[in-house]
Amino acid sequence: MRRRVFDTNIYVDWINSGLHEDVLFERGIVRHMSAVVLMELRAGAFAPKDRRLIERLERTFRAVERLVVPSQVVYSDAGDVLRLLQSRRGYRLRASHSIVNDVLIALSARTIGATVVTQNRDDYRAIHSIRPFQLQVV
Repeated sequence: MRRRVFDTNIYVDWINSGLHEDVLFERGIVRHMSAVVLMELRAGAFAPKDRRLIERLERTFRAVERLVVPSQVVYSDAGDVLRLLQSRRGYRLRASHSIVNDVLIALSARTIGATVVTQNRDDYRAIHSIRPFQLQVV
């Protein structure tokens, strides 16, 4: 069973421009949604129609029990990964605050053996260099 967790940028492009349908609706995969992605989508959904779409997505993933929520263990590991990104890769959390969410998405997907699908090549590859996980950059 091939599991996928889609990063926020994939959903945003799909909602705004209809892009990435080929990866979002690929046959033979099991889709999961990260609670962190859901938070980011809700934070950016200003139009009522966008909020309704995101609420439908949430209901769907919740109903099939495929909403991936970071555990305490994931948060602890995320702290270690973030420290290493700063010391080894020169990340500055104040300047790169979205890296925190990306780490949580990656580590949560890792716990269920899912591939993260994203356009954010640089940050996810940096995370991968510290904690390997399955990654697909589109």
